[in-house]
Amino acid sequence: MPGARGRSATLGGVSGPAPVVVVGAGPVGSTAALLLARRGLPVLLVDRRSQPYGLPRAVHLDDEALRALADAGVAGEFLARSRPMAGLRLLDARHRVLAEFRRRPDAGRHGWPQASMFHQPDLEDVLRAAVARTRRIEVRRGAEVVGIEEADRSVTVTLLDHGTGAPRTVVASAVLGCDGARSTVRDLVGARMRDLGRPDRWLVADLRSAAPLPVWPGVHQVCDPDRAATFMPVSGDRYRFEARLLPGETPEDVDLPALLAPFGARDAEVVRAAEYVHRAQVADRWRHGRVLLAGDAAHLTPPFVGQGLGLGLRDVHQLAWKVADVVTGAAGEDLLDTHQAERAPHARALVRLAALVGRLMTGGGAVAAPLRRIVLTVLARVPALAAYATDSRTPALRRGPLVDRRGRAGRRLAGTLVPRARVRVDGRECRLDDALGDGPAVLEAAGDALVVEAGGRRRVVEDVDGTLTAWLRAARATRVAVRPDRIVRSAR
Repeated sequence: MPGARGRSATLGGVSGPAPVVVVGAGPVGSTAALLLARRGLPVLLVDRRSQPYGLPRAVHLDDEALRALADAGVAGEFLARSRPMAGLRLLDARHRVLAEFRRRPDAGRHGWPQASMFHQPDLEDVLRAAVARTRRIEVRRGAEVVGIEEADRSVTVTLLDHGTGAPRTVVASAVLGCDGARSTVRDLVGARMRDLGRPDRWLVADLRSAAPLPVWPGVHQVCDPDRAATFMPVSGDRYRFEARLLPGETPEDVDLPALLAPFGARDAEVVRAAEYVHRAQVADRWRHGRVLLAGDAAHLTPPFVGQGLGLGLRDVHQLAWKVADVVTGAAGEDLLDTHQAERAPHARALVRLAALVGRLMTGGGAVAAPLRRIVLTVLARVPALAAYATDSRTPALRRGPLVDRRGRAGRRLAGTLVPRARVRVDGRECRLDDALGDGPAVLEAAGDALVVEAGGRRRVVEDVDGTLTAWLRAARATRVAVRPDRIVRSAR
């Protein structure tokens, strides 16, 4: 087979290394393409749609997932088009407040609001513009993957052009399947989704209102077992309403204005209203040679903890550097085994958490309502529990070849993100990520100073507001090894 050693005839008319083919030009695929290109790899980004999908889906991202957008170079533009999430308010069937968990709008441990609300087409505009100005990325729309054939250190991808009907083959150094819930790549490599819960049918309505609606600016969760619902301001003049559909009910059967009335949104413009089936699923296989799955192609989650898109961004953030190291020969093929070993348990934990939270907030029928009120009242009044309810941190990655959890400090820090703290290096204030660089790094407490070793250099960094020092002391750590994706590899 021509190019079986990872060479491609052309990409954009220029001879060079075989590209990484990223399938799916949504937020996860576009972010993956940017991350790979920033590591020097040529990328072919393909999507079956001839035009971008213009309707909103995701509306929430936490500050951990924003680390991926930051390394892709678009976090600032995203933040300019989003707004901080004010928190969560739980309501009973009569819309009385059961509990309220507020989030501070200022920066958290990573330098951004803990959670941000946004209109997904706005994020896709930002990513599309970044892709267009990135020299190493070629975009091919209206092209569907219809075949994948693996060889030694390469993958031959067959694309069908929807415009001409003509097939074309591309020799790739690797393939990332970021093509969503109905993933063609997943089907072609024989992977299957495994259920972690029952499907749940919901009506999802996107709204606009020229005048601001008279609602609390956070997320409202109606804990009504007969008609669970969610209402949230998104960004600008946009709002999102979701309601569980009853057995046999269709969206046309729902009296939407009546359900919107308690939020002052009876007369809001309905941009679209459609049925969505929320699923709790994780793929049984995430890697087949150099073909890897990420995002909704690898997992689907109910919406109750807002981790659908965030999980996908974590996938590609933790995968891009591994693919780059393998493709360039800096690491062996077995490095790609850590993709599923690390990401699948993390995804399963969050998918199960989302399903559990959904049951706790909306399940149990009428018998559970009084108990739910008592439990939530207690929860909201205990500061430690209330803080946990709004914490954006997700579970640590499991122990493995790239996560050494030995020792007290290792058990506390390994597998978690290092804080994106404010530091001063050589008289210039920046964020820790800037000092860590793009590769592996070490952060060490040396007396009263902190030292970063990265890219063959050792530099003293000043902990501007004490965040790093407090973080290290809390874990009794003096030396932390950090991976290129800002995950702590080991600590002692």
